[in-house]
Amino acid sequence: MPAPQSPWSEVVPGLWMGGHEYAASVGRLEFAVVRDEFDLVQTLLRLPGHGPDPGVAHHVWPIPDGPLDGTELAGVIRLAEAACEALDEGRRVLVRCYHGYNRSGLVVAHALMRQGRSADAAIRLIRDRRSPWALHNDLFVDYLRAGLATARLLEELTE
Repeated sequence: MPAPQSPWSEVVPGLWMGGHEYAASVGRLEFAVVRDEFDLVQTLLRLPGHGPDPGVAHHVWPIPDGPLDGTELAGVIRLAEAACEALDEGRRVLVRCYHGYNRSGLVVAHALMRQGRSADAAIRLIRDRRSPWALHNDLFVDYLRAGLATARLLEELTE
């Protein structure tokens, strides 16, 4: 899968998704370092030296790009809730993972669903605004279509 063409992309006004690495030019990868461009940064894969600056609200919840347990899904739900609250306050939010495709897509899609979009509409919007590669993790798409609260309950039953 190709690296994204930009460090982050605005999905809806004030809500951005991105990663830690992007293709700045043909054949050359750059690190995406957040400074103070956003009021809230949510990080699902933390790499040292990628920001944000001190004083910027920063939520860190490392999760794999694979099956999630009930606790991890609960964290994703909380991040989406916090993103929606920040947006309601007029704050700029960045949700990021490695490339800004799957983990960040899961949080952003759930936030969009909390705002009234269907899972499929949220997925289409993310793929349109970020990359056709966004949410290529079929399991995450299944989580969204089932609803994260339902997926969480099902995961907790199997633990």
